[in-house]
Amino acid sequence: MGRAHGVLPPSSSLPPLARLTSLSYVDLVAALQSLSAIYCPLAFELDADVPKPLSKVLAQSADSGYASGVEEDQEEDQQLGNLQDIACLRHDAFERNLSERWLTGFLARAEGLPCLDSDDKLQRALDKASCVLESFYATTAPEDDDDDEQTYTRKFSFPLALPDGGEPSPVEVELNDGLAGKNSQDPDDVGLQSWGAAIVVSGLMCETPARFGLTEASLGSRPRIVELGAGTGLISLVLAKMLPQLGMPEAKIIATDYHPAVLANLRANILTNFPAATCTPIEDSFLDWSAPALEAPLDVPADMLVATDVVYAREHAVWLRDCAARMLKPNGVFWLVATVRQNGRFEGISETVEAAFAADDGVQDASGRKLRILQAEALEKRQNIGRGDESGYKMFRIGWV
Repeated sequence: MGRAHGVLPPSSSLPPLARLTSLSYVDLVAALQSLSAIYCPLAFELDADVPKPLSKVLAQSADSGYASGVEEDQEEDQQLGNLQDIACLRHDAFERNLSERWLTGFLARAEGLPCLDSDDKLQRALDKASCVLESFYATTAPEDDDDDEQTYTRKFSFPLALPDGGEPSPVEVELNDGLAGKNSQDPDDVGLQSWGAAIVVSGLMCETPARFGLTEASLGSRPRIVELGAGTGLISLVLAKMLPQLGMPEAKIIATDYHPAVLANLRANILTNFPAATCTPIEDSFLDWSAPALEAPLDVPADMLVATDVVYAREHAVWLRDCAARMLKPNGVFWLVATVRQNGRFEGISETVEAAFAADDGVQDASGRKLRILQAEALEKRQNIGRGDESGYKMFRIGWV
């Protein structure tokens, strides 16, 4: 196999993000396929008429049986050399970080690119880019690597509006955004990265705490807040850092999730942000919405529940509704934010939230009340935040009726 089938480092082959608007579909797909060949070579192809992933080329370039033994040896040596080159690139931290930034930038710009002029092309490109990006968070480390985990640090800073009108105080959070154990290959580990809805809502909570009832007058001095599907824990960490500044130093935040790799990452993020705390205001806990076992620390009803971008299947909204009904105080509030996606596999999923909370079934409290949507608000997507398939967000304030 000649060098034409070789793979170039992303730093040499990826087109600048500023040139995406002038890129052809074939060139864009070739760039995505090149990344796929390096980081997830078993992934699907985008189209039959564009360059295939290198793994496919390698698999299909085997000799037909008519070549001489010398030619076979040369071919095997060349294939082995290419595979070794790919392995080196895959574990090159500089190339990996550059690829991550490029993919993130592409996802933020994908919608509206001239070369993605159909829903089918757009969705194929989004799926391919997301597949490669997510592989960074779930790919196992080399067997001879003593470090079982890889981290991708992200830092957030949100100006906090103080109740006395004083100078805004920033709430700063540092996340290991993609900390995955060696054995984490669960395709549902989406919680290993921070999604657009969590970033947008974190900013809004800091900008206008009273809008969410995050005041001592509303919650008291010792509120108990539980995040459902916390993922990296961004919102929980923001709450844990902002509430003491708002007069609630004894606030308790419980960040919950389901997947083991996500919970491991969540614990690491808590330690990163509260490394020396003798009494951490936030703790993590396992929670299965479909069958919630409300043991400590979830055995005490919550003043507030929060969940952002956690509905990915039609049954999720029903599970969330019934789980929340078992966890929320009689006068509590549940803030649920659904991401609106207008195409692809998650199209229309956000609408299941309204249907679930309007249904006649569901868990009742001792007075026969049910959880209902009290207020719905559309939130705009912000530039360079979130995936390209996100068109906005729906924020629901939910309470007992």
